[in-house]
Amino acid sequence: MLSNQQLAELAKKGKDQSAQTKFAQSVEAVVTLRDVDPKKTDLNINEIVYLPHPTAKQAKVCFIGSGDLAVRAKNAKASMVMDPSQLENYGGSKRESKKLARSYDFFLADTALMPRIGKVLGQALGPKGKIPTPVPPNAPVEAMIARMRTAVRVRSRASLGVMAKVGDSSLTEAQLAENIAAVVNAVSKKLPNGDRNIRTIMVKTTMGKPAKQAVE
Repeated sequence: MLSNQQLAELAKKGKDQSAQTKFAQSVEAVVTLRDVDPKKTDLNINEIVYLPHPTAKQAKVCFIGSGDLAVRAKNAKASMVMDPSQLENYGGSKRESKKLARSYDFFLADTALMPRIGKVLGQALGPKGKIPTPVPPNAPVEAMIARMRTAVRVRSRASLGVMAKVGDSSLTEAQLAENIAAVVNAVSKKLPNGDRNIRTIMVKTTMGKPAKQAVE
């Protein structure tokens, strides 16, 4: 596996190969795999990775629920707090359901509502790997929301490449290296032979060419 120093050097190459812009560009890491069958369901990767160094643009979190949990979610400044009555508005509209799925990075929901959410929004959230994380009545929903704001979703999507946003160009190479390492470690844990199934790691910015490093 690549060391943090090697990952930092790779991040620097990726940033150096980018066009100069007046805004902070997103930085993405692409992990390509080897010696695995991406079509096998047991190899489908859908992980939430909490970045050690989150960017200024935080993930959007939607909470579905009512009562005390909803009040606490609002106080925690969830991007959206949806009352169960609002959930029914999506029952007859696939278009609106898909729009909702695209609008938020992560979903949390009162555990008691999970069966209903599955029926109403399952077809929209399921394919995107965004089925809500259940929240029991006494769970620390504030901490869950705060943590999810620093997270990215890592998915294989039945291919030999796994891509995730690992920060932006305002982060230092060392910070990007730690974020990339968090993503790579999460991916390797889901592979049958760990990091031996990783072929290359690539880093690129929004406007740049990818910098690639083989994993020996």
